[in-house]
Amino acid sequence: MRRDVVDTVLGFARTLRHAGVTASPDRVEAMLAAVGALDVLDATAVYWAGRLTLCAGPDDLERYDAAFAAYFGGEAPRAARPAAQPDRQLATSAALEAGAGTTEDADQPPDVAGIASADEVLRHRDVAEMSLAERDHLRRLFALLVPTAPMRPSRRRRPSAHGAVHASRTVRNALHDGGEVTRLLHRRARPRPRRVVLLVDVSGSMSPYSDALLRFAHAAVRAHPYATEVFTVGTRLTRVTRELRLRDPDKALAASGGAIPDWSGGTRLGEVLKAFLDRWGQRGMARGAVVVVCSDGWERGGTEVLAEQMARLHRLAHAVVWVNPHKGREGYEPLTGGMQAALPSVDAFVAGHSMAAFEELAGVISGA
Repeated sequence: MRRDVVDTVLGFARTLRHAGVTASPDRVEAMLAAVGALDVLDATAVYWAGRLTLCAGPDDLERYDAAFAAYFGGEAPRAARPAAQPDRQLATSAALEAGAGTTEDADQPPDVAGIASADEVLRHRDVAEMSLAERDHLRRLFALLVPTAPMRPSRRRRPSAHGAVHASRTVRNALHDGGEVTRLLHRRARPRPRRVVLLVDVSGSMSPYSDALLRFAHAAVRAHPYATEVFTVGTRLTRVTRELRLRDPDKALAASGGAIPDWSGGTRLGEVLKAFLDRWGQRGMARGAVVVVCSDGWERGGTEVLAEQMARLHRLAHAVVWVNPHKGREGYEPLTGGMQAALPSVDAFVAGHSMAAFEELAGVISGA
């Protein structure tokens, strides 16, 4: 394939990402393969080749059409406007700034939702429903998040005012005092960070939340780089710990995206979890660790394998936490086969749909 055609497709993929379409590397490769079998001067053929390969769901179609017209038609690229949300009418019912209401309104009790700060409103908003501007603000909130690692006692001990008597130090101290024991010296185990392992589902059904989940993982790695491991799961297992150790969040996520071959693909949780336990977990990475599985529970394979591997993981790990973004929605019940198979082996089942939910997740991990 000619180099100018490849550069054109890559430039179009960047425009799609600006418009809000994921356009993962494997989908870009699929479009390059499709374009290679078509007449690149046929705009209709190129349009359908990109639409069938680069769009992950119905929500991407409108953004794709706008980006295609902008890139190949010469219009200025613009992001698609998000759908109107009912909670955005709060500004019409109560002013966010003091003194903005009328005299009659001053006699009424203040509306808590109306006087809440923009950050507080954003903390409880579903990530999947955020606009591009809100997602940019959310990235800044993630940069301020510093998860606390769970602690465990180590074999090494250090001097302390309390704890077991340190016999050898007590005797040595007594020799300096003429052989008389004047005081007992103590020591206690030195706490060390417990390993945290995050398994992040990057399949198509989790695409609205994958970016936020990886940013949470980056915050955890940034806080404790040598006690945190991160893997992505989909149709295969990918270790992205090294990529997420980059200090800049955007560079870390870009490096992770380049390392993940199955972004926005299918899900084989049971098989991938078995691969993790066979290669890393059984050797010690999951042993005594807090393992966090971030997934909606959609399983393409058999749920029997998932149930078996979750039970195996539960026996190895100190605690197993399952994060499902859909749990934050009103009326949600874990009815999918994957969730039904996994929940008996889960110690904590939490949501992961908003900044407030991620802060709660950080507390669950630190207290495990």
